[in-house]
Amino acid sequence: MKGSSTKRLFLTLLITFLIFFVELIGGIFSNSLALLSDAGHVFTDSLAIVLSLIASIIVKKPSGQKATYGYQKIGILAAFINGVSLIIIAVLILVEGYRRLLNPPDINSNVMLSIAFFGFLGNLIMALILGHKHEDLNIKSAWLHVIGDTISSAGVILAGLIIKYTEWLIIDPIISWIVGFIIIYGGIRVLKESLFIFLDFVPKGFEVNEIIDKIKKIKGITDVHDVHIWSIGYGVPAFSAHVVVDVKLLYEADSIRGKIEEELEKIGIKHSVIQMESGICDKNSFYCEIKNSLSHRHH
Repeated sequence: MKGSSTKRLFLTLLITFLIFFVELIGGIFSNSLALLSDAGHVFTDSLAIVLSLIASIIVKKPSGQKATYGYQKIGILAAFINGVSLIIIAVLILVEGYRRLLNPPDINSNVMLSIAFFGFLGNLIMALILGHKHEDLNIKSAWLHVIGDTISSAGVILAGLIIKYTEWLIIDPIISWIVGFIIIYGGIRVLKESLFIFLDFVPKGFEVNEIIDKIKKIKGITDVHDVHIWSIGYGVPAFSAHVVVDVKLLYEADSIRGKIEEELEKIGIKHSVIQMESGICDKNSFYCEIKNSLSHRHH
């Protein structure tokens, strides 16, 4: 669904609150843990979406003196907190599921089914609103919350049908366990991706040695060292390196730098800082004179 991420998150938040209240009331009246666990998951969704909504507003602020790279990691922080909340609610579901597994209570399957079906439709609508292609880990974490709820609602419907026609009450905590493990899986994925960015690990899809080899193939380059590849934000890779060239003139070194940037852009890196170094400096080298002059100023 098209539209700004902020508008999509706000609309999703309204639907989430509606589903939460309906499922909470329905879970209490039906005495279904599967339905109550789904309501609990929806509640964490609402908190997660509020967090994502705030983050989506902050990350749009332009970079400045306090944040020269911008505010994109605010969204990553929100995603990390969302991932933690997913795991916490899942553990609570598993604990309560074990308690009910030992002593299954009576369940009103008719109320359980009608409320679960309502929640399932609501979650499908939210999933469509947020979409499945994301360039923002913050939005992706909110989408994973919703997908987890959609699967949870489907599981509750299945449990309701089994209880209605077989009176096999133990299926209620079993389904809640399955939902819990699915939620944990989604939470771990979000935590892993956000931590990769916070720890400045090399983003997925980039091989450092392959990039160095591509750069070395450019005519005039003799060596590449001090290479760093990290993420400024989700889907925003950055690159820095020292490049040794066998040219003497400044414009030749600048031409090589331009070719390096072209190669980096081909693989999706648009943010780069390249320090050019000459391996053949002499008194008649304009490039080296400029380089040496700058070095003396720093000292």
